[in-house]
Amino acid sequence: MLIGAHVSPSGGPAMAVGRGEERGCRSIQIFNQNPRQWKARVYSDEEVAAYHEAMKGSNVEQLVIHAVYLLNCASEDPEIRDKSLASLIVALNAGAQLKAKGVVLHPGSALKNGGSVEEALKRAGQVIKEALAESEECPLLLEDTAGAGGTLGRSFEELATMIEVAGGGKRLGACLDSCHLFASGYDVRTRESLTAVVDEFDKVVGLDRLGALHVNDSMTGLGSNRDRHVNLGDGEIGREGMIAFLSEPRFEGLPVIFEGPGRSGKEIDPVDMAWAFDLRSRGLAERLAAA
Repeated sequence: MLIGAHVSPSGGPAMAVGRGEERGCRSIQIFNQNPRQWKARVYSDEEVAAYHEAMKGSNVEQLVIHAVYLLNCASEDPEIRDKSLASLIVALNAGAQLKAKGVVLHPGSALKNGGSVEEALKRAGQVIKEALAESEECPLLLEDTAGAGGTLGRSFEELATMIEVAGGGKRLGACLDSCHLFASGYDVRTRESLTAVVDEFDKVVGLDRLGALHVNDSMTGLGSNRDRHVNLGDGEIGREGMIAFLSEPRFEGLPVIFEGPGRSGKEIDPVDMAWAFDLRSRGLAERLAAA
């Protein structure tokens, strides 16, 4: 399990590797462009070369790119869908340049005034299919959502539907977020309940499509449909749930990204990463003792 954090790519992707190392990360996640703007950020050959050189001498083993939150592949507005498609293509091509584990995408949302979820899933799937056809080999990982405001991906069935509509190719996968799972009604508070959730994901989507994870505790309760992160062990999922998530055998080898807020409330620091690794160690010891 490659535990890491979301870090800033300011100054180029090689700088993000250095920030990951400073924090003790074994994986990192970055935005490939300013998350508040549509303007694309295309990496130069020099930036790409510097990134790969930084990775060679680093303890950071994998990179995940997070597509910016402005994207709504399910929008009924053709202009928003076109902008989302263009931005997603740029992100996927950046992922190919940097040999990322994948690009994580919030697929979009149905209209808040009662738009059809079924039609929204179809629109999102079609945009995703086109983005894959017009980009390089980087995988695209659809993130499950907390379910607020008509967001798509609140259930494994919705993820499976979008994957199917988008063509079902090998580049399509999923990223599961512990906070989102919990907020959308999947109980991950114990080892036993997490096992059942992972079993269900395998049945509906398939574990072979699981490419990355986000590990965040939840400020709000089970099924709240509210996406509110808190530090690991400080929320409604709790310490036991975080220990279970960070030691789940079927998550081994995957990047597991802590997104914050971090103990300082400003950014993720080495102490936050050390705590995540400590929780994992406790979980591994508990599983060994129970074996």
